[in-house]
Amino acid sequence: MSSANQRVIGVVVTHQRLALLTESLKVLAAQDRPLDHLIVVDNAAEPEVAELVAAQPIPTTYLPSQHNLGGAGGFALGMLHALALGADWVWCADDDGRPEGPQVLSTLLACAHRHGLGEVSPVVVNIDEPDALAFPLRRGLVWRRRRNELFADDEAADDDLLPGIASLMNGALFAAGTLDRVGVPDLRLFVRGDEVEMHRRLARSGIPFGTCLTTAYLHPDGSDEFRPILGGRMHTQYPDNAAKRFFTYRNRGYLMSQPGMRKLLPQEYARFAWYFLVQQRDLAGFREWLRLRRLGRQERFGRPSD
Repeated sequence: MSSANQRVIGVVVTHQRLALLTESLKVLAAQDRPLDHLIVVDNAAEPEVAELVAAQPIPTTYLPSQHNLGGAGGFALGMLHALALGADWVWCADDDGRPEGPQVLSTLLACAHRHGLGEVSPVVVNIDEPDALAFPLRRGLVWRRRRNELFADDEAADDDLLPGIASLMNGALFAAGTLDRVGVPDLRLFVRGDEVEMHRRLARSGIPFGTCLTTAYLHPDGSDEFRPILGGRMHTQYPDNAAKRFFTYRNRGYLMSQPGMRKLLPQEYARFAWYFLVQQRDLAGFREWLRLRRLGRQERFGRPSD
């Protein structure tokens, strides 16, 4: 079936970001390959968001939630609703980012069909500096921070695809059959790491996936969280506030105990021990990291106030 005959449904999750959501929906609704339907999951159930969604020039569904489901639960709800509406492809977007232009969806679809992919993502770039990546990405042993650094040096490699690596959910396009086999994000993770956990499942499924290097998704810069250690040869993650650190480290504790991730545990301990104990000389921070990752490993998925 050609992409023109397939039903593509967009899913956006939002929480109290009306101005940013407005900019995101403008681009989503103006794709040269129009979305067949757009679902907006509102984790704050705000009337202003309902009005904004209803005013879009494409068919829409507004799903207000009286309970904050987080990004994980919001995307799970939106993806399942999209499948229930008969989606062949589900295109995900967050409220604080947006596609770089009107050709992103058509480019992703063409890339997916050309390479036989079950999921394809755009390059996620800094919204204020589109030549820079919003998040550093490791290719082999080298960390890449610029968009042009993602292209392979090997002339035989595909110039438009970085296989086996994808950023979820910023502009990620999933085939319905992929979601059938991989599932939807885990509600328990709430925020932070839910996309990494889904990437783990995707990698273990055997379904071909990757990043399309010829199109991009604009996102606020997140590279400041990734702190260089050992002269920049490795990185570790230190979010800028306690709530983000809680979910990041707790969820990583769960992630690193899952099949496909356990082989990274020695590196995980080495990186964070070096960062907290050697580089920062922060024994209390290291103890808190240990406590939070233990909660995740034990599957204690409470909130910071619990």
